Amino acid sequence: MSFRTTTATDYVEDVSPGSGALAPRSWYASSDAKSLSLNGHWRFRLSATADAEDDSFAAEGFDADAWTEVSVPGHWVLQGHGAPIYTNQRYPFPVDPPRVPTENPTGDHLRVFDLPGDWPSGGGSVLRFDGVESCARVWLNGTDIGEFKGSRLPHEFAVGHLLKPSGNVLAVRVHQWSAGSYLEDQDQWWLPGIFRDVTLLHRPVGSALDFFVHASYDHVAEEGTLRVDSDVDGRVTVPALHIDVAAGEPVTVPVRPWTAETPHLYDGELVTEGERVPLRFGFRTVELADGLIKVNGRAILFKGVNRHEWHPEKGRALDLETMREDVLLMKRHNVNAVRTSHYPPHPAFLDLCDEYGLWVIDECDLETHGFTEQAWRDNPADDDRWTPALLDRAARMVERDKNHPSVVVWSLGNEAGTGRGLTAMAEWIRGRDGSRLIHYEGDPNCRDTDMYSRMYVDHAEIERIGRGLDGGSLKRRQLPFVFCEYGHAMGNGPGGLADYQRLFASYDRLQGGFIWEWIDHGIKDERYGFAYGGDFGEELHDGNFVCDGLLFPDRKPSPGLVEYTKVIEPVRIEGDGSDGTVRVTNGYDFADLSALAFAWSYQVDGETVEAGTLAVPSLAPGESADVKLPAPPVDERGGERQWTVRAELAEETAWGPQGHVVAWAQLPVREGVSTRVAPSGGPVPGERLITLGPASFDARTGALKTIGGVDVTGPRLDVWRAPTDNDNGAHWQPDARYGLLWRKLGLHRMQHRLDAVELGEDPLTVRTRVAPAARAVGLRTVYRWTSDGTRLKLTVSVAPEGDWTLPLPRLGIRLGLSGSADRVRWFGGGPGEGYLDTKSASMVARWESTVDELQTPYVLPQENGARADVRWAEIGGLRVEGDPSFWFTARRWTTEQLDAAEHLTDLVAGDTVWVNLDHGQHGIGSQSCGPGVLPQYQLRAAPAEFSFVFSEIHG
Repeated sequence: MSFRTTTATDYVEDVSPGSGALAPRSWYASSDAKSLSLNGHWRFRLSATADAEDDSFAAEGFDADAWTEVSVPGHWVLQGHGAPIYTNQRYPFPVDPPRVPTENPTGDHLRVFDLPGDWPSGGGSVLRFDGVESCARVWLNGTDIGEFKGSRLPHEFAVGHLLKPSGNVLAVRVHQWSAGSYLEDQDQWWLPGIFRDVTLLHRPVGSALDFFVHASYDHVAEEGTLRVDSDVDGRVTVPALHIDVAAGEPVTVPVRPWTAETPHLYDGELVTEGERVPLRFGFRTVELADGLIKVNGRAILFKGVNRHEWHPEKGRALDLETMREDVLLMKRHNVNAVRTSHYPPHPAFLDLCDEYGLWVIDECDLETHGFTEQAWRDNPADDDRWTPALLDRAARMVERDKNHPSVVVWSLGNEAGTGRGLTAMAEWIRGRDGSRLIHYEGDPNCRDTDMYSRMYVDHAEIERIGRGLDGGSLKRRQLPFVFCEYGHAMGNGPGGLADYQRLFASYDRLQGGFIWEWIDHGIKDERYGFAYGGDFGEELHDGNFVCDGLLFPDRKPSPGLVEYTKVIEPVRIEGDGSDGTVRVTNGYDFADLSALAFAWSYQVDGETVEAGTLAVPSLAPGESADVKLPAPPVDERGGERQWTVRAELAEETAWGPQGHVVAWAQLPVREGVSTRVAPSGGPVPGERLITLGPASFDARTGALKTIGGVDVTGPRLDVWRAPTDNDNGAHWQPDARYGLLWRKLGLHRMQHRLDAVELGEDPLTVRTRVAPAARAVGLRTVYRWTSDGTRLKLTVSVAPEGDWTLPLPRLGIRLGLSGSADRVRWFGGGPGEGYLDTKSASMVARWESTVDELQTPYVLPQENGARADVRWAEIGGLRVEGDPSFWFTARRWTTEQLDAAEHLTDLVAGDTVWVNLDHGQHGIGSQSCGPGVLPQYQLRAAPAEFSFVFSEIHG
């Protein structure tokens, strides 16, 4: 017979949500009740196991002088105690629910505080924890007041009877691992600690306990109905609406509705016997009608992002300004929605969403993804023993956030399989709040949900869903579709966003989606710049899969965010520049165009020669108007001509300055004329060099050596790029993972065989074959050089040989220039990078940069920095013109060095600037966790011919 000894730490492995905490309630600040922040420096002691130390530290008079300190809010592993761990779905401990390892880092936190002199003596007090990972036990003045799990959820304890005027001892024991860890496997760093606010709240006699603001909107009558249900009697006043009614009494008045585009809020007050509570709310109605998600009677289109909370130094301990920065960045980049993946955010973030206007899918603190490793056996979501914990998490989310107009959908969690616990959560939420809809992606038959949701499916399947040809249950076929995760923003990419958006615009059932995700979770690190999984010696880790955001860790926008901004812009500007008419369509769901001003400019060869304003009607949502452009400026020069039309903020708003560009388009008028180089003399042989116009070549190999006074290394054919995260793909994706196949074929080690150097009457011709060792495939490549005496033209002809079953990474030439080459000017796409399926935001104009500024600092180095549709570029004393346009890339390291680098600090500038002039680039796709490159963006091996004209820049 065996038995397990009961210990003082059994609560760690208890599946219950905890004990001692008060019932959940709404999160609010009182107008007059006192509060005391307990944030700051706490004494701290780290133990290797949950039971290494007794609880004597919680007693009054305990001497903690020998302890160290940590900041609260904060994570101890980011403050020099232990190390963070990153896994995507695998639990970093044996899966034996609800048991956790004996080696369980445990942090004892101690805070001694005095009450302010004006702290009231009557009433009660509540101690609130807004977020602790993953399990905490709490003592106040030596009294054990309870323990709790549910890391991203608030927990409150009644402590008024334990307080004293001075010398209060608050002791908190936090365990890294607990039964709750099985419910929190959410593709993020495992970061133990007290990472959100700790606050002491006075609760006066007759204070407001909990209340629920119901503020619906009738879009037909244009009236709002307000009812504030309160646990205690009180009155509700809203001065702007002349409302003064008893709590619980409904009142209907004309109002301005709240939407993410027009986030009108009303200020009011709930007054009880002992407290005044400020109310800030908006009138809006969310419903499932006509098979669509509608707000205030109109279907909405989510142009969203998934947002983990992240700061590169503080982890999930975000301050208000960082949260505000996130919201402002979203608004300025046309994002209108947030899915709070995969837990409720800090409540202040939702206040900001209310204020600035964002649709929110509020997601419960639940994910059990690691159970996929055992085919979901023992999954807590389908185990009745765990249901109370699931219900507790649902209740703490709903009760805390129920008064936010921005929250339009509750999500049961993420990647937790299916089961009775999820059904119980959905039923409880519907019973408590019927004014919002319910989401859960892992419910393929939509038994518990109000929408059909998927992740990372390809474009073809999205179109089938849009057309209602996806099958499934009858209920599912009648529901709207939400793409809860797509466009995996890992490294260079994601590609194909514009193609998805065209599908969303084509089918009403497709109500948009949420890019994965908002920000890279890189940790600031002296060794690497930013660290990712494996950089801290983790036993199990998932590498840089934690860096898959539209922002870099320092919150600088990536090219992916710039691309997404263009793809989802709320105003469509279309037309044929040659006929002088532009069609403007309002793509907003609610707002008209009165807040926008329109401007035009006219470019000749990329230079603006004239600009002005454009009168566009204040179109209602969905309306279009054809607007006449002015007569084109008179310009006798030839060359390429185009209109650029912008929609800008007419005045400063809460989230953007006057002139901020919301949408833009370029309308071609006339294409440019290719540069012609008429041969005026042939190659002249010498003992060691061949001369041709301004250039010299190696007499034996035909390799270019100089153009005028500019030394050149190369050029020669190049087909390799440092594979992107999307090139390498994810092992579970069905599409071919070309990054791995390219390497297997040997495209990273191509050999160049010289077949002939031929001096003709006009051209110098160099014939080669470029091929990988051990393979029968190759690229027959001919370089044909001609000159008119001052300029040098290279025509490259490529003919594939053998059975090429793979596309090429790139097709072009690589050359080297002196390391002193720095300034770059070009006419083409910019200002940032663009690839075949990621260049919607690439604006054709004249741009200037340094070589270093051309680089995109992906946390894991990979192919980056190509400028698309380049007509000409100038660098290092050379001007290069393309026929046709080309991709331009310049770096201070080789592609091979870029390929070998694991962190940005591995890249060291050399003595040569390496320039790629590419005729073709393979697309990017989203295969790091999604579909590969669409067929139309694949660079197939096929006969090709392209030309470049080189000339030396003087002066």
